[in-house]
Amino acid sequence: MNTWIEFFVKNGGLIFALLGAALAVGLAGIGSAKGIGIAGEAASGLMSEEPEKFGKSIILVALPGTQGLYGFVIALILFTKVGIIGGEAPEFAKGLSYFMACLPIAIAGWKSAIAQGKAAAAGIQVLAKKPDDVMKGVTFAIMVETYALLGFVASLFMVLFIK
Repeated sequence: MNTWIEFFVKNGGLIFALLGAALAVGLAGIGSAKGIGIAGEAASGLMSEEPEKFGKSIILVALPGTQGLYGFVIALILFTKVGIIGGEAPEFAKGLSYFMACLPIAIAGWKSAIAQGKAAAAGIQVLAKKPDDVMKGVTFAIMVETYALLGFVASLFMVLFIK
C-alpha cells in the first residue's frame, strides 16, 4: 500500500509543474480580466456619450489582455515538456524548477495587467477630451506592458532551458 509520501515523491514533479502552469494562467488571467474590466468601465461611460469613439477605445480596453495570453503560452510550452502533450513526467527537482519558472509571468502578469488597465482607463479620459491625442494614452498603457514582457521572457527562457 502506497502512502501519500510515496505518491508525492513519485508524482511531485508533475504536481509542481502543473501548479506552476496553473499559476501562470490563473494569476495572469485574473490580472487581465481585472485590467480589462477597469478599462472597459471607463470606455462604457464614454460610449454612452460618444459611441463613435468605440474603435479608438477598444485598443485601450484590449491592452491588459495580453498578460493572460503570455501566461497561457508559458503553460502550453510547459505542457509539451511534462507529459501532458508529448514529453515525460518530470522528477521532483525538475518539476519544482518548472514551478519556479512560471512565477515571473504569473506575478508580473497579474500585477501589470491591473496597472495597465488603470493606465488605459486614464487614456480613455484623454480620448474623451482630446480624441486626436489618444495615441499618447495608448503609449502610457503600453509602457506598463514592458514589465509583463520581462516576466514573460524570463519564464520563457527558464521553461525552455531547464535541463
